[in-house]
Amino acid sequence: MKLTISSNTEYSDQVFNKVHLQSEQILSSEFYDCEFSDCSFAESVFQKCRFVNCAFQGCDLSLAQVPECNFSTTRFVDSKIIGVIWAQADWPGSGLGKPLCIMKSVISHSTFIGLNLKGVQIKDCIATDVDFREADLSQADFSGTDLSESIFSNTNLTEADLSQARNYHIDPGQNVLKGARFSLPEAMSLLYSMDLILVENEV
Repeated sequence: MKLTISSNTEYSDQVFNKVHLQSEQILSSEFYDCEFSDCSFAESVFQKCRFVNCAFQGCDLSLAQVPECNFSTTRFVDSKIIGVIWAQADWPGSGLGKPLCIMKSVISHSTFIGLNLKGVQIKDCIATDVDFREADLSQADFSGTDLSESIFSNTNLTEADLSQARNYHIDPGQNVLKGARFSLPEAMSLLYSMDLILVENEV
């Protein structure tokens, strides 16, 4: 029997396959050790829901809303998570506890303003025009991620790994970069923000 999702329900160790809840609302449900595969939640609203040790594989959460939702050890792989305002969620004051992991997904036009995302993994993703202002991204891993037009301002990138990220524009004067890892030639963009004049040595 194909599983569906309802409000005010607790789910544990369930596999949801090809569930389509476009533009619907789920209120106060809890999901423990659940897997969502090839599901569509585009433009749906998850309000006051809790996800613990869950995995989303090949799902569409474009323009989904997550007000007061709690995510703990949640993983997204090969998914579309476009235009999600993650700042609406109910993140623990001390951070996520265990890092959120987003891999091989499209998270463009999403918002992480002011969140404590220490240790977050955003790997091999398309992250165009994502707002990371005032977020704690210390020890984050952006390996293989395209950060075109994404916004970093008053962002803590201490010990973050951007050595394999690309197309980022990060002003060292407006962000904390202590111990962060970068690689050439992408790291040249850091110098462009410092109003320096670079000249080539004549041999």
